[in-house]
Amino acid sequence: MELVFVAIGMLLLASPCMCGRMKLNAGPKFNVIDYGATGNGQIDDSQAFVKAWEEACDARDGTPTVVIPKGKTFMLQPVAFRGPCKPSIVNIQLKGTIIAPNSIEAWKWPNERDAWIRFLHISGLVIHGGGQINGQGAPWWNCYSNRTCHNRPSALHFHDCENLLLRGLTHMNSPKNHISLNKCNGSVISDLHIFAPVDSPNTDGIDISESSNIVIQNSMIETGDDCIAINHGSTFISIIGIFCGPGHGISVGSLGKNGACETVEEIYVRNCTFSGTTNGARIKTWMGGEGYARKITFEDIVLVEAKNPVIIDQEYDPSDSVHAVRVSDVTYHNVRGTSNSAHAVKLHCDKTIGCTNIVLKRINITSASGEETYASCKNANGVCSSCIPHVPCLSRE
Repeated sequence: MELVFVAIGMLLLASPCMCGRMKLNAGPKFNVIDYGATGNGQIDDSQAFVKAWEEACDARDGTPTVVIPKGKTFMLQPVAFRGPCKPSIVNIQLKGTIIAPNSIEAWKWPNERDAWIRFLHISGLVIHGGGQINGQGAPWWNCYSNRTCHNRPSALHFHDCENLLLRGLTHMNSPKNHISLNKCNGSVISDLHIFAPVDSPNTDGIDISESSNIVIQNSMIETGDDCIAINHGSTFISIIGIFCGPGHGISVGSLGKNGACETVEEIYVRNCTFSGTTNGARIKTWMGGEGYARKITFEDIVLVEAKNPVIIDQEYDPSDSVHAVRVSDVTYHNVRGTSNSAHAVKLHCDKTIGCTNIVLKRINITSASGEETYASCKNANGVCSSCIPHVPCLSRE
């Protein structure tokens, strides 16, 4: 776990350094209006954004800045911003509002249909400015609920990006998950407000996969699914100071779907609040999968009428398979507050391999209704110290 703190320190220190370099080496500004963007919320401004990006990405002096001005609304069709770039840092100052097309029929797709706005192969990307990103997802949610479409796009997708800094934005109403990170390394995401209606399907706040050394901090996430989902190939992920709710909590997984071998390790979640969520601190794996989820800590967690506050679920899709993702070295420390049901702790582990070294310390979960809370567990091994409710399958410390 010491390595996690080293990673956090390096990343947090990187943030002000980036800002300092931007001020000291102020480079050219590329205002999207100068490249033909109208900002009236109706005409497609995608190509103006791409042209401004390409010139910034090719700039040779200082830190270039793509300016998206305040007071205007820019409609973008699905678009990709590609690297690598010549500058070590490229700054996007988002002060205005970016919106997606307002109907499914209005979307004009390139070859790939999995994301609306894509950032690919970029190092040193900084996006900030207090602006808004609106995915206008309602038509997609209705389409999905009516089973007339299945492939909905993520709103903001980062692939193969290093030293990303994303901060100070409002992100709302994605067709599917709001932000996804894939194969990214050394990134800080902070001071975001992400929201969508509680009944909007699969509108995760932030999804992480095959990424390492990521810090997500000081943000409010209110969605119809996981506030943050940590998926296969993720290592050294630190999540600090998140207010989550409504939503499905902060989840490791799901892992192992369709028999896949998937791994997650070195995950640290601290000083987070779950308010009115359907899950709290959750680990979920599919039966029949392989791999592991290990070295995971949830610490200093506050619960406000959260359902399933502490849950390890290796029966996410029950089957008779002899294979399972191994769950081990998991700590829940100083988890306190109220559950909206009496069933406060669920450790439901695989009957063949079980869960090992599960540690619960200073757990105090009471029922919002005044009922006495209880825990259920299957095939979990470890210790429980100062736990309310008591977890019967764990040893008392």
